[in-house]
Amino acid sequence: MAEAPEALRLSGIRKSFSAGTPREVEVLHGIDLVLQHGEFCALIGPSGSGKSTLLNIIGLLDRPSAGALFIGGEATAGLADTALTTLRGRRIGFVFQAHNLIGAFTAAENVMMPRLLERNWPDAAMRAEAEALLEKVGLSRWRDTRVNNLSGGQAQRVAIARALAMNPVLVLADEPTGNLDTAAADGVFALLREINAQNSTTFLIVTHDVRLSALCDRVVELVDGRISTDKRQLHPG
Repeated sequence: MAEAPEALRLSGIRKSFSAGTPREVEVLHGIDLVLQHGEFCALIGPSGSGKSTLLNIIGLLDRPSAGALFIGGEATAGLADTALTTLRGRRIGFVFQAHNLIGAFTAAENVMMPRLLERNWPDAAMRAEAEALLEKVGLSRWRDTRVNNLSGGQAQRVAIARALAMNPVLVLADEPTGNLDTAAADGVFALLREINAQNSTTFLIVTHDVRLSALCDRVVELVDGRISTDKRQLHPG
């Protein structure tokens, strides 16, 4: 059986703002990073280290000034904006600190959104897929509940289900537990680990929570726009 392609490859990624002007500043200085299929990795670093800029580039929300980026083995250099949008929608899942759900929609309707954007109309298969994902994250009972009536932890579980809707090669989680109390944060983190173990979904998780980053299999630290440490660690238990 052929090996799965790398989930992510960054080669010499640089990012400058105000390029070509006297105010030009480079915030990423030649980032090299590879995530293999099924890795569970934390991205840490102090404020101003370039984490958000790097995450935007990996998520195809911004373009690097130099370097090469591959998602699931697919090169992104030279792709038009429409092609980048299509690639992002099909290959990358996002979980944000503020879950960014549509409050007036039900849990199931929110999970259906990525498929709906691709197909333009709902159907029974789409609904079944959403319900199966809500079952996976333990929210079957709340599938028809508007998300503005859910707890913070429940809403974040809906956001995780939505991130998985397109069966992405990579899930980017930006402070996914940042707005939750300790118990809810632990539950969400445990769910991410469970999905990673069951589906071999690759996760890159930006977090300031040292306690949670210590439970990841790999920790990459960004300081002043450069990777300062990249260490693998055994998962306790």
